Amino acid sequence: MIYLDNNATTRPAEEVVGAIEKSLRENWWNPSSLYTGGARAREAVELAREQIAQLVGCSPREIILTSGGTESCNLALAGSLGGFLAADQSKRKVIVTTRFEHSAVRECAQELSNRFVNEGAEVVWLEGGRDGVIDPKTLEHLLQKRANEIAIVSVMWVNNETGVLQPIAQLGSMCRQYGVRFHTDATQWVGRMPTDLSSIEVDLLTLSAHKFQGPKGVGALYCRRGTMLRSAIIGGPQERDRRGGTENVSGIIGMGVAAELALRWLNQSSNPWTHFEALRNQFEALVCAGLPNAIILAGQNLRVWNTSNIAFTNLEAEAVLVNLAKHGVAASAGAACSSGSLDPSPVLLAMGIAPEIAHGAVRFSISRNTTNTEIISAANSVIESVQQLSRSMPTT
Repeated sequence: MIYLDNNATTRPAEEVVGAIEKSLRENWWNPSSLYTGGARAREAVELAREQIAQLVGCSPREIILTSGGTESCNLALAGSLGGFLAADQSKRKVIVTTRFEHSAVRECAQELSNRFVNEGAEVVWLEGGRDGVIDPKTLEHLLQKRANEIAIVSVMWVNNETGVLQPIAQLGSMCRQYGVRFHTDATQWVGRMPTDLSSIEVDLLTLSAHKFQGPKGVGALYCRRGTMLRSAIIGGPQERDRRGGTENVSGIIGMGVAAELALRWLNQSSNPWTHFEALRNQFEALVCAGLPNAIILAGQNLRVWNTSNIAFTNLEAEAVLVNLAKHGVAASAGAACSSGSLDPSPVLLAMGIAPEIAHGAVRFSISRNTTNTEIISAANSVIESVQQLSRSMPTT
């Protein structure tokens, strides 16, 4: 199997697997306990917190450990809106986001506005161009008019379906200028590109371990010091009263090891991601050479190095994926959470892509372990699979 679905999840590094296995055998204690075993588990959790903080360039005290990216995004939005709603005389009841977000943000924002509609909660959707990139002027105009009403602005750093980058540093700086809280879902960025939160104006940032060769079921929310959040999980004092529940010690340890490995990879003097960006570009060139009607979605935009979304006109993505699987290639149709749906991706439709093109869009995402041989073989398999499907289509 040639695995090209690394935006859905990555294979855990061997060092991560080893650390988790060792923890399950030797470090299974409750880290809130006062005896020796509990203290040792607490030390392991705090070491992992430090490793995660080093990966994103912040203080360990600014890292809230969670169950993953979805919970972190929910905590950022619900914790912000809930905090402002609980404050007497607060006018901040507006969530500002985009229709290009992962459902963990997009659907959470809509749900919160529905749940608290009687309190005046509202979602404002920032419009973007066909390429899916937000024009900073659009946000600036909104801030000029309604800054004192906004609880949080949330814009993802990297789109999980197309790899398109948003101007996060500029958007964050703009929000800081107007005194508005800013969150970015950096699930597809952290561990793949350098991150230094000491140098950009972001208040909340989401990351997830299994996107950078860590385990599933564990993630984090960076919360800049002084940013108040209302806890979304009640029932314990963990994470400084912001996320109740006994910590997933083994998962956290695994995330810490994955963070250390990712930072070591990123700190190579040769900027290692440029090699893999070249592999991604080679894959696209080979596919387009063999399939002239293939369309690289958002191909002219700045994208993260590992992501390619290719549309095959007049075909259904699901049919392409089934045929690719027979050829030993794993890919997906947009977000992993919705890839079982026959509907075209709402993200692609929001970008202005025609439904007949969006229906045939397949996402390919590589990892830092993908080889040149795999890229060439996968491209040939894509070409053969699509040609087979096209020949089987009824003629009119």
